[in-house]
Amino acid sequence: MTAEKRIPVMEIFGPTVQGEGMVIGRKTMFVRTAGCDYSCAWCDSSFTWDGSGKDDIKLMTACEVLEELKRVGGDTFAHVTLSGGNPALLRHLGELVRLLREQGIGTAVETQGSRWQDWLLEIDEVTLSPKPPSSGMTTDWDMLDDIVERLQSNGNGFSLKIVVFDEDDFDYAVKVHRRYPDVPLYVQSGNSNLNERDNQKLLSLSMAAYERLVERTMASTELRDVRVLPQLHTWLWGNKRGV
Repeated sequence: MTAEKRIPVMEIFGPTVQGEGMVIGRKTMFVRTAGCDYSCAWCDSSFTWDGSGKDDIKLMTACEVLEELKRVGGDTFAHVTLSGGNPALLRHLGELVRLLREQGIGTAVETQGSRWQDWLLEIDEVTLSPKPPSSGMTTDWDMLDDIVERLQSNGNGFSLKIVVFDEDDFDYAVKVHRRYPDVPLYVQSGNSNLNERDNQKLLSLSMAAYERLVERTMASTELRDVRVLPQLHTWLWGNKRGV
């Protein structure tokens, strides 16, 4: 792997419990990559793209990433989550995906659906998480349509996840569900208290946000076949990084 094809890794940690989306509760290791094509207003991993974490970036080969996963996690894991930032920016991440598959290790990834990579077809669980209005980002519907069609045609296990902070976000989730009615949809309460260091206070705020989302969803005539999630890792560890 040439220098240009090394993976920009921010952190490797775990095993831990996956806190979001279709694999919530799953025991997994995390590989967090640097770089994103979005800059969401409420991003909880802005250090991957805003320059504040640039000194933490390590350029690693796929083999080096696997070695570090085994050093950190030992023999305690059989699943790896590729996170970011946006891992789908990295064409050569496919080498790691294939290496993990050869080792009998399952994979998951979350991406906003703004970029396509062929290695997405090799991922066991793909979560597409287009960003709602509160993020300040604009959805490229043509690109998202294309990605959904490719994954559906391949028979991949994939889902959509919308983080909801307010009524506009909830309406956006409804719009997404109308557009892709056959794709499993998860709606998840967002964390708008990224600077809160009192974990008990944050837990109370997070539970209240989740309760509001549950109430909205239960009353909806359109979101009848969805799953409503909290942000589990926030409940457990607050705003702590690397868990």
